[in-house]
Amino acid sequence: MSRSLRTIINTPEFNIAVFSFLLHFVWEFVQAPTYSGMVEMNHWDGIKLCMSATFGDVGFALTAFIVTSIAARSRDWFASPKAWQLLLFLSVGIALTVGFEYYYTNITLRWTYSDLMPLVPPFGTGLSPLLQWIIVPLLALGITRRQIAGAATMEAT
Repeated sequence: MSRSLRTIINTPEFNIAVFSFLLHFVWEFVQAPTYSGMVEMNHWDGIKLCMSATFGDVGFALTAFIVTSIAARSRDWFASPKAWQLLLFLSVGIALTVGFEYYYTNITLRWTYSDLMPLVPPFGTGLSPLLQWIIVPLLALGITRRQIAGAATMEAT
């Protein structure tokens, strides 16, 4: 593998994007029954919708990572995060999720929740997207931390 490709692959942003994509993509399919019409949807249309949502989630993850990196004045904050850094990272993702869920479920009506989705006041955001933005980002950060630490160890030997 070329040195420049290895440099890109070992950046935190690349790892956050890849692991966020993989984890959010699975989550989107698992939560499909909590959105009206998803279960009955044509298979290919369901994949496209989940893929679109996943790309949005990756964008949220990268935005949250960059905002936290700016506040922490370091792109390596995830290696040993302080509580405020994790809270900021999660808060940015949750704020984006609440805003976009509200926009798509109440303004554009791009999607609606099924009766299976518990709603969280005050905006009526679904519980599943909120849990997604607590669980998935923390997993992605943990996997990224291990991946980059392992890559650094391999380069040192």
